[in-house]
Amino acid sequence: MAPRNVVVDAGPIVASLIANDERHAWTSEQLSRLRPPLLTCEPALGEAAFIVTRLGGDSSAVPALVEKGVLRIAFSVQDQAACLAVLMRRYAQVPMSLTDACLVRMTELLDDAVLVTFDSDFRIYRRHTRKVIPLLAPEGL
Repeated sequence: MAPRNVVVDAGPIVASLIANDERHAWTSEQLSRLRPPLLTCEPALGEAAFIVTRLGGDSSAVPALVEKGVLRIAFSVQDQAACLAVLMRRYAQVPMSLTDACLVRMTELLDDAVLVTFDSDFRIYRRHTRKVIPLLAPEGL
């Protein structure tokens, strides 16, 4: 059974939009199995748009995914700032980006959440201090 809440990191957003991305096929296959809207945060969208532009793509495709209902912003940095600061201090040695902190916090707040990512740091991070974050990631990550 599919998880109730699928949280998406910037990497899979980029791979879904860039056809020659090495993980495009894997991402397309995974996303075809999941029911939209997929959940994300504004920092992940900003990161994805920046990377899409660097790769020569059209960054407007990123907010278009929100407009089409494929992605839904399901997080407020304003409301969670104190918790984000705690996470970022806890993982300062990694270091943890604001995007990563938001995604970890989303997995803490949402029931039955799984994170789609290419970032191996999520194997280090823990939700609620000790719990492994459920990931949907390519083999070998």
